[in-house]
Amino acid sequence: MANPTFDQLLEAGCHFGHLKRKWNPAMAPYIFMERNGIHIIDLYKTAAKLDEAAAALKNIAKSGKKVLFVATKKQAKQVIADHANSINMPYVIERWPGGMLTNFPTIRKAVKKMTAIDKMSKDGTFDNLSKREKLQITRQRAKLEKNLGSIADLNRLPSALFVVDVLKERIAVAEANRLGIPVFAMVDTNSDPNNIDFVIPANDDASKSIEIVLDTVCAAMAEGLEERKAEKVDTAAAEGEAAPAAPKRERRRVRRNEGNAEAPEAETAPEAEAAE
Repeated sequence: MANPTFDQLLEAGCHFGHLKRKWNPAMAPYIFMERNGIHIIDLYKTAAKLDEAAAALKNIAKSGKKVLFVATKKQAKQVIADHANSINMPYVIERWPGGMLTNFPTIRKAVKKMTAIDKMSKDGTFDNLSKREKLQITRQRAKLEKNLGSIADLNRLPSALFVVDVLKERIAVAEANRLGIPVFAMVDTNSDPNNIDFVIPANDDASKSIEIVLDTVCAAMAEGLEERKAEKVDTAAAEGEAAPAAPKRERRRVRRNEGNAEAPEAETAPEAEAAE
C-alpha cells in the first residue's frame, strides 16, 4: 500500500489538534497554525514522519521481531485489535498491566497460569472440582484472557512499542524508555514528544485518523513479513541446489589426494637407479 497523500490525511482529520490552552509547547515544531482557538498540525510533517516510522517498522517485522501495539482509549481499541491481528502482532487494548515490560517474568507467569487452566479443562481435572471452584477458576480465566489474551504469544520483550495517545499510555511509554525499547507513537498537540523515538504528529482522538495511520504502518510491516518469507524460501532453494555439488568436490579432492600419494614414489626412482 502506498503511503497516504496530503489530501487523504486531511480528509481523515489528522490535522486537528487540541485547544490552544491545552497544548504542549514541545509540539511547536509540528504545529502549522491556530484556527478558532484550535491548533492545526502540519500535515507535510505528518506525512514525512509517517513514512519514516513505516520504513523502520517494516525492517523490524522483516527481522522477525515483535512490535507491541498499545491503545486503551475507546475510539482506538477495535482499530488496534483488528490491525495487530492482521499481522499477528501482540496488543494491549484493556488497562495497561503495570510492570508489563519492567516486570515481564511475572506477566509471563500469569499467561502460563491461563495455559494451565486450559490444560485442566482438557485433561479432565476440571471435572473433579466442586461447582464453586469451577466458577472461581472460570472467572479467573476470563479475567486473564481479557487482560493478557492478546499477548499470550509474546515469549520475550517486544522490540518496539506502537502507541496511540502517549499522554494516556504514559506508563507504557515510561517502561519502554526505562528498558531502551524504541517507541513509535501518534502524538497530538497536548502531548510531549521528547520521550518518543518515532513521532507521528496527528490527531489521536478521531478513529479515521487513527485508522489511516495504522493502515500505513501495518501495510509496511506486512510487506516486511512477506519479504522475510520470500528470503527464507530463496535461502532454502539455494541450499537445496548447493547440496548435489558436494560429491563432485569430494571426487576432485580424492583425485588430488591420489595424485599426491603417487608423487613420492616418482621422486625415489632416480635415487634407486643411482645406487645401482
